[in-house]
Amino acid sequence: MKKNNPTMSSTECRDLGRALCIITGASRGFGQTIARNMSRLVKPGSVLVLVARSGDDLRALQAELAESEAGRVGLVVECVVADLGQPDGLEAVVRRSQESFSEDLDHIILVNNAASLGDVSRYVKSFTNMAEVDSYLSLNVTSSLCLTASILQAFPQCPGLRRTVINITSLCALQPFRSWVLYCTGKAAREMIFRVLAEEEPDLRVLNYSPGPLDTAMKSFSDMFAQGQLLTCEESCAKLMKVLLDDNYTSGAHIDIYDL
Repeated sequence: MKKNNPTMSSTECRDLGRALCIITGASRGFGQTIARNMSRLVKPGSVLVLVARSGDDLRALQAELAESEAGRVGLVVECVVADLGQPDGLEAVVRRSQESFSEDLDHIILVNNAASLGDVSRYVKSFTNMAEVDSYLSLNVTSSLCLTASILQAFPQCPGLRRTVINITSLCALQPFRSWVLYCTGKAAREMIFRVLAEEEPDLRVLNYSPGPLDTAMKSFSDMFAQGQLLTCEESCAKLMKVLLDDNYTSGAHIDIYDL
């Protein structure tokens, strides 16, 4: 397995650099919280590319960040309203990311956060419609693979440029739950993509982060697993940011909030 760069100690990396941060599912919930936290940890002149299907929510977050302390000292926030389940949505994200890049940026960060729950009321034997399953997997698995591959091709390894890919995963990637076949399958497949990526790309930092049961719009998910013990997005995101700043995780590892 790949360890972090030995020249980068935890005491040397207390910000995320002058970064281009691409965050999917950024309009609400955990993705929105990631955007807020990253905006405070990147250096002036950094760029956030926020991606979601909800344009109004994205633009509200863009305005909020523009008025923040980070915005006042030069943070650039771009919005891409896109359906990542469609090829033109992926192309729009890559195009805006390339347009936003400048030579003084030293860190590319891609956060694969966008996901959907799917129908969690049905058992495996009810899923006979291939189009229904394909549609779910297209948004939750195919799009994250293709977006990651496209970003890595758009920003290849070069001296002085760090690259980090984060997959927001779940306990469901590791453990089966009755009636959750789509969600468990999607999370498991997606996590394996990034484990393979870590093996193939030793220069890349790859993290599978499981944020725990969050108090978000995914209430059925939270209620099922947490039994009332919900975490706020802020609590979980703070742990994620510390993992990124310390930068001593094994590339490709599954890190659960309860392990921290």
